[in-house]
Amino acid sequence: MFPDSGTVAGPPAATAVFTTVLTEGPVSRVALARRLGLSSAAVTKAARPLIDLGYLHELAATERTGPGAGRPASPLAVRAERAFFLGVKITADALIGVVCDLRAQVHASARRPLTDPDVEAVLIEVGRLVDDLFGAFPGDRTRVRRLGLALSGDIDRTTGLVRYSPFLHWRDVPLGRLAAQRTGLTVTVENDVKALTAAEHWFGEGVGAESFALVTVGTGIGCGLVVNGRLVSGSYGVAGEIGHLTVDGAGPDCHCGGRGCVESIAGTDAIVARAREHTGRPELTIDEAVALARGGHERVRAVFTRAGTAIGCGIAAVANLVGPTRIVVSGEGLAAYDLFDSHIRTSFERQAFGAAARCPLSIRPLPFEEWARGAAAVSIQSLVVP
Repeated sequence: MFPDSGTVAGPPAATAVFTTVLTEGPVSRVALARRLGLSSAAVTKAARPLIDLGYLHELAATERTGPGAGRPASPLAVRAERAFFLGVKITADALIGVVCDLRAQVHASARRPLTDPDVEAVLIEVGRLVDDLFGAFPGDRTRVRRLGLALSGDIDRTTGLVRYSPFLHWRDVPLGRLAAQRTGLTVTVENDVKALTAAEHWFGEGVGAESFALVTVGTGIGCGLVVNGRLVSGSYGVAGEIGHLTVDGAGPDCHCGGRGCVESIAGTDAIVARAREHTGRPELTIDEAVALARGGHERVRAVFTRAGTAIGCGIAAVANLVGPTRIVVSGEGLAAYDLFDSHIRTSFERQAFGAAARCPLSIRPLPFEEWARGAAAVSIQSLVVP
């Protein structure tokens, strides 16, 4: 375990103690011992180096009550400002960045437009955004050593390789290595949906849940899965791609090569394309389509109805196959959630099998800063569990 070498990883007991306090703390040693199946002495031994390095600290003692109560407990808590992390969400036309502490609380944010998807152009803008974030961050810059990048596509988190990103038209880009060379920071790269799921798993609605799913609606339709307390990537790194489940065999062609995929019906580009057909307005934007649907344009509103129905079918497939404790539905596309909500729920309830239909759906839009926070959360995880 080394204070500034890029990791606080140590023996499994230390990693387990730190992870539990980080995600669920403050927690007493007694509760940690019970939760992790360790002795109190083992918890104390595991926590001591983390306390010495300034990652954990003891809170004031609290009185114990009940039969056999011993001396007051001193819960362990994380020193959130011991380290800071940059997180950047890369979209087709913008970079969104945040600075987070160890508990993924946002301390600063910034944005930069992206006009050129060329790898070198994106790296230049990433470097400028990092400078912007340092300028906006009021804390100690020497405590910022890690950068997380999140973007759509097939990403190898272990190597930082972008195998394929459809919206940037990238193939086999060693983004992690290139960004590290550009910024001088330790870089992690992850699929944006999985990054957002990581943030929810450790610091959001997924804390303490052994299984849950996060479905995102926007330019793409994605899904992050946590099973048995672990984020699932699958053997090929593409587990959870519900956007490419076929829900209409006679539906439109999808950019993936399939037909009738959820994304070919409910992705932002698909919605805009159908709305343009129905209005005869080739320059129609998604915001204008939303306004028309809300204003009562029946054919455009039907486009959103069909999209919500397709999303609900995809979510039901997740519930039927995985059986998560809860499902969170989010993404920038849910800025128009009022046009989706009831159709998603109706379709889900119709398609979910048996008791799976009781799985609670939490439908809430999140700004892109939350996706950037997800990128930072992946960087936090890499510090704790390399």
